[in-house]
Amino acid sequence: MTLHWPLDNSYARLPGRFFARVAPTPVASPRGIALNRALAAELGLDAEALAGPEGAAVLAGNVLPGGAEPIAQAYAGHQFGVFVPALGDGRAILLGEVVDGQGRRRDIQLKGAGPTPWSRRGDGRAALGPVIREYLVSEAMAALGVPTTRALAAVATGETVWRDGPLPGAVLVRVASSHIRVGTFEYFAATGDLEGLRCLADHVIGRHFPAAAGPAGLIAAAAAAQARLVAAWMAAGFVHGVMNTDNAHVGGDTIDYGPCAFLDAYDPQAVFSSIDHGGRYAYANQPRIALWNMARLATALLPILEGSREPAIEQATAALAGFLPCYEAEWLARFRAKLGLATAEEGDGALIADLLAGMARGGADFTRTFRGLALGSAREEFAEPAAFDAWAGEWRARLAREGASPATAEARMAAANPALIPRNHRVEQAIAAAVGGDLAPFHRLATALSRPFADDPATAELAAGPAADERVRHTFCGT
Repeated sequence: MTLHWPLDNSYARLPGRFFARVAPTPVASPRGIALNRALAAELGLDAEALAGPEGAAVLAGNVLPGGAEPIAQAYAGHQFGVFVPALGDGRAILLGEVVDGQGRRRDIQLKGAGPTPWSRRGDGRAALGPVIREYLVSEAMAALGVPTTRALAAVATGETVWRDGPLPGAVLVRVASSHIRVGTFEYFAATGDLEGLRCLADHVIGRHFPAAAGPAGLIAAAAAAQARLVAAWMAAGFVHGVMNTDNAHVGGDTIDYGPCAFLDAYDPQAVFSSIDHGGRYAYANQPRIALWNMARLATALLPILEGSREPAIEQATAALAGFLPCYEAEWLARFRAKLGLATAEEGDGALIADLLAGMARGGADFTRTFRGLALGSAREEFAEPAAFDAWAGEWRARLAREGASPATAEARMAAANPALIPRNHRVEQAIAAAVGGDLAPFHRLATALSRPFADDPATAELAAGPAADERVRHTFCGT
């Protein structure tokens, strides 16, 4: 019996030039290796059915669920600042959309489901390692409260894919509020398809920003969403690694976990991506790049803004003007919470900046330092503790001016500062074990990361920073 999903596929009802209709390529021997049962329930899917052999066949793309209309989406993108007019889903196939129990429309996509018209001579497949990385990191981000795509399942294919050598293949079942990118708008702008631009803008406004007034309102709303997202990244110590416009989700979610990583020792210039040779997407550069990406969105939408070119440019500029104030306000709010502060004072930005500067000089671990503020152990993260002591006196005086009890401040910090993040070396260890046939470290890490704010003695070693020989200096794309 074929599984039937409650799909309502609005993107597939858009004009045919928005996508290519293409079915997943069946795999040799699908076997489920992870199923997000809680997310399945949110989506109104039968987790028990998905956990069985028939479910694995559907999640791998061997069998289409009832109601599916599989498509690969078209888009363009600026990759490291260079425009590529035709990219598109080269190994991902959207099965359709469900409306979840909260009324939210969610895409269900198979990543690694075989070649599409945009595969560019690639095999359209995914290796097990990148699938495990995206499963772990995207679900950890969700648990941290960062807007993100989600992982519904990971399925082993029973096939070998070739990258630098032979690797086990897998499929990630990804859930998203949509898969529409800044590059989707650039795709239509590059060909002068104004009808396509208007159609896409209307679709995105209806789906993501129903209060937005026309294309200018869309630019402003998307810019604010990106500002809030990147502030959340910065507060989590997250480095996306490849902030190309084809990886910039127009609705403000984190998408495409390729060479991503989390800070260990705080370094604002940290770069992990093996292909980011110039540091374009370093940790500290992320707000600037997000604004650059939003400017590319505004440029793509210029032809459908009201009036001639000069008035359109003025509208776009005005729409983008809200990015920096929104980012700064969100960044301050998140870092105030990390310091246990509930009110605002003019000097708070300087207080936060002084701590970060001291952390950078002293090689302090980002996550453990902030978590240690509530536990009284932050000082231990500094190579020269006296530097922390000088800052801590100002911080304690600032807390005292609020008048909150120490217990209240500690509770705020405990709620804002995770004990556990997907440490790069732990993710790599889980991947190495899985590629060797042992999935236990992956499942243990996934379970622990679902409760990032809990101090659990049973998983305390997962919160530790890496030893010198465990440090991950380079991360890689999954293609």
